[in-house]
Amino acid sequence: MIRSVHKHKAYFAFLGHRISGLLLGVFLPIHFYVLGLALEQTDKLDRFLKFSELPGVKVAEWGLVLLLAIHLSFGLRILVIEFVQWPTPGSIRLNWISWGVVFSVIIGAVFLAGVFGS
Repeated sequence: MIRSVHKHKAYFAFLGHRISGLLLGVFLPIHFYVLGLALEQTDKLDRFLKFSELPGVKVAEWGLVLLLAIHLSFGLRILVIEFVQWPTPGSIRLNWISWGVVFSVIIGAVFLAGVFGS
C-alpha cells in the first residue's frame, strides 16, 4: 500500500518551515524600510511608531514572533536530522515536529502575555 507523502507528519513540518521562511522574507524589506526611517526621517518614524500601537498591529507582531519560532524549531529539526546519527528509525525524529509546534505556541503565548499584559 502506497502512503501519500502529503499526509505525512514530516510534510507538514516541511511546509511550516518553508511557508514561515517565505513570509519572513516578505517582512524583511518592510523592516529595513522602517530602520531607514529611524536614520533619516524621524517624523515619519514617530508616525509609524504611533501606528504600531494599534491592536491589529500588535496581533501582526504576534504572528511575526510565531513565524520566527516555527521557522527556528523546524530549522533546528532539519539540522538534527542532517548531522546526528540516529540509532532507530524515524519515529524519534517525528517527535521533534510535535515539540517544535509546542515550542512555537509557548513562545507566541509568552509574547502575547507581554504585549497585552502591560
